[in-house]
Amino acid sequence: MTPIAVVGIDCRFPQANDPAALWQLLIDGRDVITEVPANRWNVDDFHDPAGAPGTINTRSGGFLDDADAFDHDFFGITPSEAEAMDPQQRLLLQATWRAFEDATLDPRTQAGSRTGAYIGVMANEWANLQMSDYAAITPQHGSGNGYFMTANRLSYQFDFKGPSMAVDTACSSSLVAVHLACSALAAGDCDQAVAGGVNLVLTPAVGVFYTQAGLSAPDARCKPFSGNADGIVRGEGVAVLVLRRLADAQAEGLPIYALITGSAVNSDGRSNGITAPNRWAQQDVIGEAYRRAGVRPEEVDFIETHGTGTVLGDMIEVKALGKLHANNRTQPCGIGSIKGNLGHTEGAAGVAGLIKAALSLHHGIVPSSRYADQENPRLQLAQHGLRLLAEPMPLDGPAHCGVSSFGIGGTNVHMVLASAPATSRAAATGGGILTLSSDNEEGLRRNATRLVEALESAGGDQFAQLCWTSNQVKSSGRSRLAVVARDREEAINRLRAGAQSGIAQPISAGWLFTGQGAQFPGMGRALHAASPGFRRAVDLVDDAMTAHLGRSVRDLLLDEHADIDRTELAQPAIFAMEYALAKTLADTGVRPAWLIGHSIGEFAAAAVSGVIDLDTACTLVVARGRLMQRLPEGGSMLAVRAATTQIAGLLTDEPAVAIAAVNSPADLVLSGDTAAIARIHAALRNRSVVAKELTVSHAFHSPLMEPMLAEFAALAHTCTYRAPGLPIYSTVRGRLLGPDETMDADYWTEHVRATVLFGDALDAARSTDPTHVVEIGPRRVLSAQVGRLNAALGEHTLVPSPGPGATGDELATTVA
Repeated sequence: MTPIAVVGIDCRFPQANDPAALWQLLIDGRDVITEVPANRWNVDDFHDPAGAPGTINTRSGGFLDDADAFDHDFFGITPSEAEAMDPQQRLLLQATWRAFEDATLDPRTQAGSRTGAYIGVMANEWANLQMSDYAAITPQHGSGNGYFMTANRLSYQFDFKGPSMAVDTACSSSLVAVHLACSALAAGDCDQAVAGGVNLVLTPAVGVFYTQAGLSAPDARCKPFSGNADGIVRGEGVAVLVLRRLADAQAEGLPIYALITGSAVNSDGRSNGITAPNRWAQQDVIGEAYRRAGVRPEEVDFIETHGTGTVLGDMIEVKALGKLHANNRTQPCGIGSIKGNLGHTEGAAGVAGLIKAALSLHHGIVPSSRYADQENPRLQLAQHGLRLLAEPMPLDGPAHCGVSSFGIGGTNVHMVLASAPATSRAAATGGGILTLSSDNEEGLRRNATRLVEALESAGGDQFAQLCWTSNQVKSSGRSRLAVVARDREEAINRLRAGAQSGIAQPISAGWLFTGQGAQFPGMGRALHAASPGFRRAVDLVDDAMTAHLGRSVRDLLLDEHADIDRTELAQPAIFAMEYALAKTLADTGVRPAWLIGHSIGEFAAAAVSGVIDLDTACTLVVARGRLMQRLPEGGSMLAVRAATTQIAGLLTDEPAVAIAAVNSPADLVLSGDTAAIARIHAALRNRSVVAKELTVSHAFHSPLMEPMLAEFAALAHTCTYRAPGLPIYSTVRGRLLGPDETMDADYWTEHVRATVLFGDALDAARSTDPTHVVEIGPRRVLSAQVGRLNAALGEHTLVPSPGPGATGDELATTVA
């Protein structure tokens, strides 16, 4: 059989609202039996210890609290439809959602997938309550009831495209449903399956039947394999598994609790009564499951039995198992039954046992079986190669187990599980961004409170995993809150302090790539220390650039004493910093709506857009920096807060000065002869025009410029260029590049000394009404220009690396 991986689990049983709570209940050895709640029926009306006709001989069972609680808005269901809907459907919707989350899958993104739904269900008591008044039946009552709808509702609500079927084989329904799901996955009928079962006790009808048939335990306890075994008690619950073929689960890196390696289903046929179990049918189905799983009985470490705690049922099950396990064992096979804890959950019983088995394999220990201290000596378990687990049983290394479930009408199923394969996936460490979401603000506040509780009980080493899951799986609601925290304690404090939240909206973020002059020694240190993603991206660009630069660019980013201002090093380092920042953002799911690159920053923009690959970008950037380094340091630069018209006359009088960049309608950068720049600076002060000297510029009017350009052009023509995959607003053209305009060798050659029309490009991009602007660079340089063009947009300018003094949290804050 194709190995099937259990990648997600969710369940809700009495006093156990999730798998972790269920596991703790099993480890503690508790049961969940309480008196029938008043909202089910008046227990006094039907209780008779003697079991007279029409009565039940017990007052108790295993009942869920708030089984009717349901957030119809969350699932997009109208109140009237939700009210008419079988609460079993509601429970399944909730459990399926959480099972996907447990599998590290976003439930909303499963829409349209080839996911099958296989649900075991034995009771439809809601229909008996809701549809007895024929005149009151509505269309919602029809779609809200019926066995078939338990599965079909999931397929509709989640938009699954795989097979969808409900299974009723009585007590074995849910394990048969899992068997069918595994078969469909192996056959290729679906690529993913949700499988499970549900059971609610809404009327006394089945309890009356059990009492009249002599199957109801007077003390309302299932006592599997006990000398005091005398019947069953009804229980409630819902459980859903997410299943994948093993190879698919491993390829996607999903968590794996255990593997289903073999299963088989058969029927008692004609035996000594339609409701009586059949020993030979049971041993046949168990043997066939072993054969399909490729294991021998002596290799099976423990069995989660059907184990109802009826005298006849226990005896027949032990004899069937003994036929297979009595020989060739070095130690007895451990057995137990979850029914001792939960009661008989009927339509959910088989999957409840499967979850116990899967969690046992996952944790490496099998919980003890309740009532094992009362073992029935007449069963002669040891002679049958069996051992009722009176204490938890450790599992040393990989293990195999079996799960049995037998229907009262004769449908038997057995399933073989194995430990999950070892994984090389490293445990996540460190802090990050913790995201909460809901469909409304009230739900968001509720989730924040619950998350604080979860963080308080979680281990500190789980915090990074919780951050990952919160963003990949739980962040698709409209109301969202994002908290940046280094560890669990910081996250708890920020959540309690009331972090700011907002309504999710379509984001259109423009990315600005800073030019030369933004560099400073050690500009990548803080981010490198704080962000594993940034470290990986720096390694990537370092590997690509080392061959061209002849040294590690990583060292330039991290060394606080590096001579970073030399052009031949500054330009490669700026490119490396920006490319690594952009890749880190992209890897977290942040995508730009458009790109603008200032000076050397345009190479990073081109690489991000796919115009040039990383190796080509490194080739051009390193060559450009080296060639420009050869130019004489004979000039100066001046930043001027003035329009071009205000200084036109000064430029006419000083031909050795030119406009190097137009950053906005009132922000210019002049470049030229040092003496001429000084004269212009003095003249501007006399006019009260704000001006500021910048770092020394190369003399672009040097006789060496033309040979330098020719050499760069020759190299550039050896490279390959593609159309941009993202819109680029060119600072050479001052506008959006058209589909027929390529950033080719001629473009990059012109780019070396063309006036940087940043202001024009930014003004053109502003017409797209971006919601945010992100400055990608070593420090905040271009953001001020954004604010001058649009004050409102300036408030939404994000800088992942704001310069010296950065803490390293700025990148995470930008993503948040």
